Parts: sequence; structure tokens; C-alpha cells
Amino acid sequence: MADVSHRPGDITGHPDASEMRDRYARMLQTRGVAAVEELVILAGVWTAISAYTVHFAAAAPALAISNLVVGIALAVLGLCMSMAPERSQDLNFVVLLMGAWLIVSPWVVTRHPGTGTILSNVITGACVCLFSLTAGGLLMSKRRT
Repeated sequence: MADVSHRPGDITGHPDASEMRDRYARMLQTRGVAAVEELVILAGVWTAISAYTVHFAAAAPALAISNLVVGIALAVLGLCMSMAPERSQDLNFVVLLMGAWLIVSPWVVTRHPGTGTILSNVITGACVCLFSLTAGGLLMSKRRT
């Protein structure tokens, strides 16, 4: 009769042990990148609701729509990048451009932006740019090692 009892011990004799170790190491290497990309999701959600939270939707409706569209796009991109961080290097450039757009959009879209509008967009845009550059730097350092 076959012995089917489970014996405690290590799995070093398992034929796929080295492959499992390599896969687990790759997953741990990209975990920091995924954490940064999750901050992009939060920045996207804030951008989408900022016009209504900071109360400039009535004074600058075009900027409110721009922030809503960019915020939704950032949240979706952040979600996609956090799900597959090893493939997100190309999307980091798009996120960087969206952050730059958030910084300049109060002056491009409206004639006389208010202080709350400027502060909200510039701070959020700078954070998005920082997150994108950080994630790109982490990915590049992981690829070198």
C-alpha cells in the first residue's frame, strides 16, 4: 500500500523549488513599486473629487471636468500598474505627463484660478510626478540587479 502521510520537512527536494524561489523573489522585488502605484490611485481619486471638495466646480467648470477625467484616468492607470508592476515602466511616463498637466492646468484651462484651485492642482500634480519618478526609479534599480 502507498504511503500518503504528510511528513514535516523542507521542500528542497521538490523539482520546482528553484523556480518557486525565483518567482517569490521577483514578486517581493516589485512590491515597493506596487505600493507607490497605489498612491497614484489615491491621487487619482482625490483629483477626481477635488473640484467638489475644494469648491471650485462652479467657478471653473472646465477645470472641474478636466480634473474629473484626469483623476479617473490616474486611478485606472494606478490600478493597472499595481496589478502588474513589472510591466508598468511605460505607463509611468503617461502618469508623469498627467502630473505635469495637473500642475499647469489651472492656468491653461481657466483665466483667473483661485488660490484653492492652484494649491490643490499643483500639490496633487507634484505628488503624482514624484510617485511616477519613484516607481520608475524603483523599477530601473530592480532591473539592474
